[in-house]
Amino acid sequence: MEGSQSKAIISSRLQIIKQKSGKSYSKIAEETGLTNVYVAQLLKRQAQLKPEAAPKLRAALPDLPEELLHEMMKPPTRSYDPNLIQEPTVYRLNEAVMHFGESIKEIVNEEFGDGIMSAIDFYCSVDKVKGVDGKDRVVVTFDGKYLPYTEQKSEHMVSRLKLQ
Repeated sequence: MEGSQSKAIISSRLQIIKQKSGKSYSKIAEETGLTNVYVAQLLKRQAQLKPEAAPKLRAALPDLPEELLHEMMKPPTRSYDPNLIQEPTVYRLNEAVMHFGESIKEIVNEEFGDGIMSAIDFYCSVDKVKGVDGKDRVVVTFDGKYLPYTEQKSEHMVSRLKLQ
């Protein structure tokens, strides 16, 4: 279906189903055992619905038609609209990562060594908490697998071993 219907149309249909349910991403996440950000990604066609999670999502969103459920199980085209950076929330998140990124990198290297955080083996959630002053605060959690950089030894390259 994604070939004949654009990703935007499918995502729009999924958003309407969510809206009609009256449930928040966090409520659907609670009912499915997924993170709220992952639920949002599923409904934006930015993540693939796994078969074991499909019945839980169907229970959380009973108006979800079978055709869309099956569409959600296909690997999505993960992309973003470059104009999205102008949306204030996205802009501020980007700004925060850019501002704190160098320090975060230093701490990752200090705690783990030379490496990076995976954005593939990765969990993300958004939570609301009360600050010490009683005001609402946003907590964004990035939980990614650590991936060390490896020394590039030619003897470890499988492709080179096959050529010899």
